Amino acid sequence: MLDIRVIREDPELIRETARRKKCPCDVDRLLAIDARRREIQQESDKLRQTQKELGSQIALYRNPKSGYYKQTLAEGKTPEDLAAEAKGIQDQLNQIKAAIKPLEEADKPVQAEFESLMLTVPQPPADDVPDGEDDTDNVEIRRVGEPRRFDFEPKDHVQLGQALDIIDIERGVKLAGTRNYLLKGAGAMLHQAVLRLALDQIVERGFVPMTVPVLVRDAMMYGTGYYPGGEDQAYRCDERDDLSLVGTAEVPLTATHRDEILAEADLPRKYAALSTCFRREAGAAGKDTYGLYRIHIFDKVEQVVVCREDDQTSLEHHHEILANAESVMQRLELPYRVVNVCTGDLGIGQVQKFDIETWMPSRDGYGETHSASRFHAFQARRLNMRYRDADKKVRFCHTLNNTVIASPRILIPILELYQNSDGTVTVPEALRPYLGGLDVIRPKSA
Repeated sequence: MLDIRVIREDPELIRETARRKKCPCDVDRLLAIDARRREIQQESDKLRQTQKELGSQIALYRNPKSGYYKQTLAEGKTPEDLAAEAKGIQDQLNQIKAAIKPLEEADKPVQAEFESLMLTVPQPPADDVPDGEDDTDNVEIRRVGEPRRFDFEPKDHVQLGQALDIIDIERGVKLAGTRNYLLKGAGAMLHQAVLRLALDQIVERGFVPMTVPVLVRDAMMYGTGYYPGGEDQAYRCDERDDLSLVGTAEVPLTATHRDEILAEADLPRKYAALSTCFRREAGAAGKDTYGLYRIHIFDKVEQVVVCREDDQTSLEHHHEILANAESVMQRLELPYRVVNVCTGDLGIGQVQKFDIETWMPSRDGYGETHSASRFHAFQARRLNMRYRDADKKVRFCHTLNNTVIASPRILIPILELYQNSDGTVTVPEALRPYLGGLDVIRPKSA
C-alpha cells in the first residue's frame, strides 16, 4: 500500500505504474473518494470540536461550585437564568449530535471503498526495472555455469524417476488429482536433502529459523499483497474462518510483526522457514502439465528481511538474499542465470524482482526456480508494521523475501543434469552427507 499523499501529489505516476504493471487501478475514482472522505472528516471534526467546546461550557453553567457559576450569580443572574442558558447549549449539542450521525453513516461506505481502492494501487518499480509484457521480456543479468552436453540420449526427470522408482506421478494423481505426485525412497530423501542443505546454509548466514503456520487469516494475505487479486491461486478454507493456505512462507514470516512497533536497534530482522506451500495454478490449464515443474503442493525454504525505511539499505539486502540463493545453487553445481524481471511480470507490490532460472535439459532452456523481491514499505503499510527510529519517530519498515530453495522443482535439473548413461543418477556432493553418504541413485534391481 502506498501513502495516499504520494497518490495525491503525483497521480500520473500511479496511472503510468498501473499501465506498466498491467494492474487495474482506477486512480480518478480513488482521488474522488479520497476527496469525499476528507470532506466528511473535516465536517465531522469541525462539529466535534464545537461539541467539545460546548460540552465544557455547559458544565460551567450546571456546576454551582464552579468559579464561573459563582461569578455569574454575583453579577446578578439567577440560577434559573443559568439553567435556561444551559438548556440552550444542550439544544445546540443535540443538534450537533443529530448532524454527526448522518455524516458517520455516509462515511462508512466511503471509507470502505477508499480502503478497497487503496489495495489496488501498485508500487512504482525501480528505475532499472525493464519495461515488458511478460516473462519473455525479462532481462538477463548474468549466467553462472555451463549447461551439460551429453554424449548419450538423456532422459527427462520423469523417465529417470520412474526407472529408478523414486517418482510416482500416476499414484499421486490418483490420490489428489492432476499436478500431484509421490516421491519415494531416494527421491524423498533427495527432496529432504536439498531443503536441509538450504536451511542449514541460510541459518549459517544469520537468519533465524522459524516454524510458521501455513494456514493463515485472510488479513495476512491482504497484508502481504496476495489479496485482492490472488484469490484464484490460493486454497481458501471455509470462509467462515477467513483462513487460507499459503503459497509461500513469505506470508507468515513477513506478517509476524503485524501491528507492532519495533526498535530500530533490533533491525534488520532476518527470518527463514521451511514450509509446505499450496498453489492452485489457476490459469495454467494445459501449461507445464508434465512432470514436477508446475504442481499444487511443494516445499520451500524462504528467507525474509524486515529492515529500516531506507532505499539503499533495502537494495543492499536485496543483493544479499539473492547471493544467499545463488550460493546454494553453486553448492549444487547447477548452471543458472539471473534475470531482472520486467514491469509486466512484476507483482503489484514489488519494487524490483530478480529471478534465478536453472538449466533444465528436458525444457531445453532455463526454468524459474527462485524469486527475490523487495517491496519498500508496501507490505509494511498494509500490515501496520513499524519501527521507532533514533529520533523517536515512528516509521514503516521495508520488507524483502527470496526463495532459498524450492523442491521438488529443483529435482528436475538435479536428476537430469546428474544422470549417467546407464540410467543412474550421481548425487551432488553437497547433498551426500544428508543421504548417509549415498553417491549414486540406482534402480533397486541394480
